Amino acid sequence: MEVITARTAGFCFGVRRAVKMAEEAAKKYGSCACLGPLIHNDDAVRYLEGLGVRTVNSTAELKEREPVIIRSHGVGPEVYRELDELGCEIIDATCPDVARIHALVKNETDEGRHVVIIGERHHPEVAAISGWCGECTVLETPEEAEKWLSEDPERAKIPVSIVSQTTGERKNFENSVKVIKKQCTNLKVFDTICNTTSNRQREAREIASTVDAMIVIGGRHSANTDKLARVASECCGNVLLIENADGLDLRELRGAKRVGVTAGASTPEWIIKEVNRKMCDENKTVETVEEETVAAEAVEETAQEVEAPEVKEVAPEAGEASFEELLERSIKTLHTGEKVRGVIASITQTEISVDLGTKQSGYIPISEFTDEPGVNVADIIHVGDEIEAYVMRVNDVEGTVMLSKKRLDSVKNWDSIVEARASRAVVEGIVVEENKGGVVVNVKGVRVFVPASQSGLPKDAPMTELLKRKVKLIIREVNQPRRRVVGSIRDVTAIERRAKAEATWSEIEVGKRYHGVVKSLTSYGAFVDIGGVDGMVHVSELSWKRIHQPSEVLKVGDEIDVYVISFDKETKKISLGYKDPNENPWVKFTSTYQVGSIADVRIVKLMTFGAFAEIVPGVDGLIHISQIADRRIGKPEDVLTEGETVKAKIINIDNENKKVSLSIRALSDLVVPAPAAEPEAVEEEDDTPVVVYDTENPPAPEELPAEEE
Repeated sequence: MEVITARTAGFCFGVRRAVKMAEEAAKKYGSCACLGPLIHNDDAVRYLEGLGVRTVNSTAELKEREPVIIRSHGVGPEVYRELDELGCEIIDATCPDVARIHALVKNETDEGRHVVIIGERHHPEVAAISGWCGECTVLETPEEAEKWLSEDPERAKIPVSIVSQTTGERKNFENSVKVIKKQCTNLKVFDTICNTTSNRQREAREIASTVDAMIVIGGRHSANTDKLARVASECCGNVLLIENADGLDLRELRGAKRVGVTAGASTPEWIIKEVNRKMCDENKTVETVEEETVAAEAVEETAQEVEAPEVKEVAPEAGEASFEELLERSIKTLHTGEKVRGVIASITQTEISVDLGTKQSGYIPISEFTDEPGVNVADIIHVGDEIEAYVMRVNDVEGTVMLSKKRLDSVKNWDSIVEARASRAVVEGIVVEENKGGVVVNVKGVRVFVPASQSGLPKDAPMTELLKRKVKLIIREVNQPRRRVVGSIRDVTAIERRAKAEATWSEIEVGKRYHGVVKSLTSYGAFVDIGGVDGMVHVSELSWKRIHQPSEVLKVGDEIDVYVISFDKETKKISLGYKDPNENPWVKFTSTYQVGSIADVRIVKLMTFGAFAEIVPGVDGLIHISQIADRRIGKPEDVLTEGETVKAKIINIDNENKKVSLSIRALSDLVVPAPAAEPEAVEEEDDTPVVVYDTENPPAPEELPAEEE
């Protein structure tokens, strides 16, 4: 019996994290409580109880100030309030993916949207999600979604946001979304199914399609275990759902040559090992019985031969060959498809000559020896070496036989490909050709087709980019009757990316610098891969200059150096910086200017309350409308225009908020006033009456007034 165990079987990240936190809490406090079973596995719960972790069903069973573990399913906000009132020490083991859903539905509710949860109505995770979004609707199937919309046509008009239980079945979620999408006009869909869940279900389906029996290990009350069993049942007629090795009845596996094993997210690794060990022990027992039977039959046959001896011809001694055999070998005719052995007679740049000991001479074209580019065949084999090959074509007219070592290697290595498929081991190969919808990779002589979607290249990238390259891939499908193999380069990339991500998260710290690659651009920033993890550089962190779009600074594929501004391991968010702190324009500004300085500034924006002017690239100052002119003006554009350069005086610098106040009006105080004109002499006033004379008819002398003495 061949046993194939799923690589994704067992604890997921969230459950493993919760168990570790429970173990640490028990060690720290001696005893503590858990709101509900930590995981859906009785054996694991009993193990934790032995450490001092007791299970309670509600906050009413808690002691005052008792340490309490919140399991990975999470709880609603009202439970946090109750624990706070009791003064309990909270060990929050809520799965980060579930916590993200809590924040998401709360935000959607705050925006006035109706939340629809696709999941099991009575599952604790769904109950917790419901608590964070107030009024919501839980739908389990596409049929329920259809009924929910038909009961009230007005529901199709309201803004709806859809999320899923993390352990939900993807097919069920997608079909439910399709139903709602047909009628709802204001819809937002959030795919919150855990990637581990999707991968586990996909792998279970793949293994189940290649085995005679499938074993699914997990708690009877575990939702994801139940879904695994349903998924496996779609591809295999003999599916056993068990909780542990004690529940495995080996009689149900009789006749099964290949058995698949997978396990739910709440199944400890030691239980999976116990199940495998039980099947392994049974295999040994069967093998021992078979060996004893074969031995008995051999003894019986020997006894029969002794009783009835036969007269046989005497054969030549070992190593000798009769004349007839040598003659037959020399005139033997080879046929296509045969495996032959010969001795290398010569090696050229185009072919390898092989002495087959027959009337035909054999040759192996270099292209049929290996696909590895740049390899010197003479470094691998030498004249006089023995070699096995596969007969490709026989030319009786010319007396030649074309051979292929690659074809023979593919036959020999087929079993290793099948084994790699079962264990999901990473294999290497050379991309030898572009095919319709993908590429063909030669893996140890076996042709493996890699669809374009699994090539790891961007959607519109040409497949020719991969030709002649050595690549790593995982075997996804093996069709033995058709000798067809399908692989995925993208799966290896995903595995390597996860490994890099774990390393990055374990070492990350504020201020640490990374060399990354720009993966995508949005209107608000750029996402940069810093080693299996994407961080975001906000548009404000891309340049010290004023920019409108990230594309003004970066493009997808650019390799850049960034540094960590902040990060959150729970939400898996990283904020990155790109602009060089040493080029900080504020530092340059303050080292050049101070209050009272006069600068040539460029008007960059006019507002109703004033104008913004660039002092140095990256630093703007505000010229308030009252500081534009020495007279009252209606609006800034009455005096200024955008792009214009004017002189302004710095009247205030706010270092804390990095703000600068400018004034054009203040420059009038610096103008030296012109000298005042000499005042005209003013005659002293007297009381003498003013007499007006007619210049054309002057008065007679006697008419003139007498002079005062």
